[in-house]
Amino acid sequence: MRLLGRLFSALTALFLLAAAWIMLAPQRPAPVPPVTAPLVGPVDHIEIRKSARRMTAFRDGQPLKTYRIALGFEPDGDKRRQGDGRTPEGRFTIDRVNPASAYHLSLGIDYPRPQDRARAAASGIDPGGDIFIHGQPNQRPDGETLPGDWTAGCIAVSDAEIRELYAAARIGTTVEILP
Repeated sequence: MRLLGRLFSALTALFLLAAAWIMLAPQRPAPVPPVTAPLVGPVDHIEIRKSARRMTAFRDGQPLKTYRIALGFEPDGDKRRQGDGRTPEGRFTIDRVNPASAYHLSLGIDYPRPQDRARAAASGIDPGGDIFIHGQPNQRPDGETLPGDWTAGCIAVSDAEIRELYAAARIGTTVEILP
């Protein structure tokens, strides 16, 4: 019985020492999440990877910032016709800006291109148009971001992100949209 008492006392002492060490040991600070630096200065190329839901802004071949994006409500595949909910694929340029957009701010891309119009004409369909990189609907509070793929074929980011990109992109900036 004495042996059992000594064993219990030894285990209790070890437990108390471990508890004291845990309480008195220096605490490591919780890791601070990295702060995303704002996009500063002009961009000359924007790459959109539909399958990853990512858009990256570049200058002189160097990536500057990457954004999470929402796409058209039927994102798989290339845009073929008006109303298909797909985001077009290929190489485009920003050809217009819209400070009075229904989606905060917007940067228009030059879809449909001549080859898109010809393909649609050969099939007797409307290729669609008005494809933009834009923010959230104006009816939503600033800071709120709609979940999922909800556009009619455009590329959507948060209002803060489109403000940043709108200030950095120019007419003529290339936009490459990859599957």
